[in-house]
Amino acid sequence: MGKVVMYSSVSVDGFIADENDQPGPLFDWLRGGDVPLDESGELKVSQASFDYTRAYWDQIGTTVVGRHVFDMTDGWDGKPPSGIDHVVVVTHRPAPEDWDPEAPFHFADGIEAAMAKAQELAGDRIVEVAAGEVGGQVLAAGLVDEVRMDVVPVIFGSGERYFGSVDAQHLLEDPDEVIQGNRVLHLRYRVRAI
Repeated sequence: MGKVVMYSSVSVDGFIADENDQPGPLFDWLRGGDVPLDESGELKVSQASFDYTRAYWDQIGTTVVGRHVFDMTDGWDGKPPSGIDHVVVVTHRPAPEDWDPEAPFHFADGIEAAMAKAQELAGDRIVEVAAGEVGGQVLAAGLVDEVRMDVVPVIFGSGERYFGSVDAQHLLEDPDEVIQGNRVLHLRYRVRAI
């Protein structure tokens, strides 16, 4: 079984979206360099960000997101982002009526079902959990092994929190990696066992 990683770009004050539910400049670092991050050529980062991010992306087997993210992105038009094989959507609603049943997206009612399906699909590869409410729920359930953050030098003041509405203390180990890119600081922490 692969490890579970909670991940997102985040403002210095801990938000993954502003008060209008927009990412603002959080993803500007993905266009702030000269090294293509994927075959589209649209994403270009610094060499340091490429080395860190590409190696991570290549290990992801499944990404778990909430229905809110799925709806906001229009389900990435049925194509998982960043070359990921599968996406599991945590939702209490069925797939959209016009959804292509062949798309590698799976809909699960609750985090336990979502994580079981994600682990099954990922095998020994990483299960990535999007930060926010769903990520916070998975962390609170003790199912997250590692937290990765791409910290962007912006302060939102309010908005969608990286850890969602987690209301208990969780300790992380010292950072395993701290990588400086252009307009981003990549951090990786293991979650301390309770």
